[in-house]
Formats: sequence, C-alpha cells, structure tokens
Amino acid sequence: MNVLVVGSGGREFAIVKKIRENKKVDNLYVLPGNAGMDGMATCVPIGAKDLDAIVEFAKTHPVDFAVVAPDDPLVLGLVDRLEEQGIPCFGPRANAAILEGSKVFSKGLMKQYGIPTAAYEVYDNPADALEYAGRAPYPLVIKADGLALGKGVVIAKDYAEAQAAIHSMMEDHVFGKSGDRIVMEEFLTGPEVSVLSFTDGKTIVPMVSSMDHKRALDNDEGLNTGGMGTVAPNPYYTPQVARECMERIFLPTIRAMSREGRPFKGCLYFGLMLTPDGPKVIEYNCRFGDPETQVVLPLLDTDLLEIMMAVREERLDRMDIRWKNESACCVILASDGYPGPYKTGYPIRTESGISSDVIYAGVKRGEDGMLITSGGRVLGVVRTAPTLDEAIQGAYEDVKKVHFENAYCRHDIGKRALLAGRG
Repeated sequence: MNVLVVGSGGREFAIVKKIRENKKVDNLYVLPGNAGMDGMATCVPIGAKDLDAIVEFAKTHPVDFAVVAPDDPLVLGLVDRLEEQGIPCFGPRANAAILEGSKVFSKGLMKQYGIPTAAYEVYDNPADALEYAGRAPYPLVIKADGLALGKGVVIAKDYAEAQAAIHSMMEDHVFGKSGDRIVMEEFLTGPEVSVLSFTDGKTIVPMVSSMDHKRALDNDEGLNTGGMGTVAPNPYYTPQVARECMERIFLPTIRAMSREGRPFKGCLYFGLMLTPDGPKVIEYNCRFGDPETQVVLPLLDTDLLEIMMAVREERLDRMDIRWKNESACCVILASDGYPGPYKTGYPIRTESGISSDVIYAGVKRGEDGMLITSGGRVLGVVRTAPTLDEAIQGAYEDVKKVHFENAYCRHDIGKRALLAGRG
C-alpha cells in the first residue's frame, strides 16, 4: 500500500511515525517532509500548497491513500482535487475546512446553532472597527478572518493596542487578504483545553485532551507562538466536562456542518475555554494541531491508518479506538528569538541514551550531511510515562541531551497541569 502525507513539520513527523506502524504500508511519501524523517519515509520536494504537483505525483506513483495535514492545502481544496482523481483522502473538503479558513463563518455557525462561544462583532472597514474599539470593554480579542499561520490573534489590553492591531491587519495587510475582515471578541477567562477528534461527518470520537503553551517565555509571558510545548491528558478536562462538551459543542458542531451541506470528515480540533459559565469554543481547526499531535498520537493504542480509512469510509462507529493509560509531555526546542527574527544553519547533535522521541520540524541537511536548524521551532522532545510528573521530568532530562547553537525552550511546560492535578 502506498501512502502519501502532505506537510513538513513536527505534526507531520508524528503522523508519519504512527502510520509507519501499519504493516500494510509499503511506500510512505511525505510532500515535502523534512530531513529528520529520513529512514521513515521518502521526502519529495513538493510544497504543501502546490496542488497541481501534488495531484500529479499522487496519480503517477500511484498513491492508494493520502493524508492532508496542514490547513492551507485543506482550505485550498486539495482533498477535493485528489478525490476527483480517485485517490481516497483523510481530511475535510474545502467547503468543510472553511470552519478554520474563515473565523467569520465559524462564529456565524456557532451563533446560528447555539454553540457556546464568545460574544463578537465582525468588521470589514477599519473606521468602523476603530469606532467599536473605542467603546468596547478590555481586554479585547482581535482576530484576522482567514488563515495566518496561527499568529492572526491579538489580545489588546487597551485602545492603543487595539488600534495598532486593526491598522496592522486591515491597512498594512500583514496577513494578506486574511485581514480584510476581522472578528472582535469578548475576552474569556478560564483554563484552556485542546481536544482533537476523529469524525466521519456522522460519528465523532474525541482523542485524549491536551494543554498547549502558546507564549514564548516562561510563566506564559512573551509573544504568541505556534506552541512551545504540550502535555496530555489535560487535568482540567474531567469526565463531567467531557460529557458537557460532547452534548453542547462536539455533536452540535458536526450536526450543524451536515445541515449546512458541509459534512466534516477528518480531524476536527476544538480549542476550548472552561469559563465560569461552562465550556466555550475559542477556535476550530480543520486538522491535527501542532504540537498537540506530538503528545496525543503516542498515546493512541489503535492503528492510526485504520482509523483514518474508517473516517473516509464513514464507518467510524464500528471502530474500537483505544488509548494507553499514560501521560505525555512535549518540550519544543526553538531558535532563540522565535517568533521574531532568529538565525538558522546550526548543526544539531544528540547524545546517546535519550529515552524520549525526538520529533523533528524545522531541520534540513547541511553540506556535510548533518541535520541543521532551518526554522523557528526546530524539534520537540516527547516522553510518555505512567504519570504526567514522570513524563515532564523525562522530557526535560532528554532536552539536556540535544544541542545546537542558540537553542531555546520554556522551562515550565506542564507546570500548570501538575498544579491542577494536585489541586
């Protein structure tokens, strides 16, 4: 069986590693992949947004099953294009991927179907947005409507910060057309929870919950990033909270999308805030999260590829999906300066005796064949263990055994989770 995975980062590394466990897989291609995947898959230098080239590659090799992992090709309709050529895919079609592709759409869907979320206003004119910012309560959350590499969200503490965000998004176009419209939301408080889920448009099966750490610096300070680390499961996501989310958020979302003629098949990510008024949706993602995937998939005790094929064939209700009774921690090693300017091209050296998995993301091969840094988030060190405390300690022990110049990591990944679990 020939399998194709589209994408290049740590999320795709984790997916490839899990798919590789399936004995039916003969050839595993990753487009474009990264140099850290050597030995697990064949990396092909075709960009994730080069839809024509991806479709041509899938036709000529031929590919029996494709997994489209990143948001851009999903929103651009890669699944539609591949399915038209008779290539089965895991991932939503473009009309369902809009759930992440347009925050205006997703907020409207939640409002129409009574799915709990923050109160909001939508603006496509900077003057009107500024007028609202002048009378809105603060903090105020300002979001670009479209995709922005996870960076299109500003939490403005006052009018000056809101003004700067509106100007940056709508007039300077820092996120391109994604900022032509913006969503301005009330600021919610409470613990955050990430829940990935498998869904075939009719059945939804949540995965193990996780806790992301978005800020660049310890104690949740500094700029927002794509994620500096994760732990799973999230202790705030109790069985009672899980039942409430299923009844009020998960099932209503799947049913709403089906009623809208946009059945969602793939991985649906729920970014949740556990507010004093109950769980509310902060955001939807139309794919596996990064770095949540890195801690969730190692805990999966059922074959991932079999689940993905069941999702595509709408037989998820017949799958027995099991999870290990363990915990996981992922610590991201980044290039110092990320998410701002940073330098790359530094050799990566790992000591022997590492018990954790090293999940490569922003890496490439140097002229001497060594792995060198090529991105902001370079790699993740992932440890699973019987308890969360052991997983965190183990991950940080192994972080000390990975070396490259200007390496940086947060030193408090999982700290809040441990405190919550002990409380």
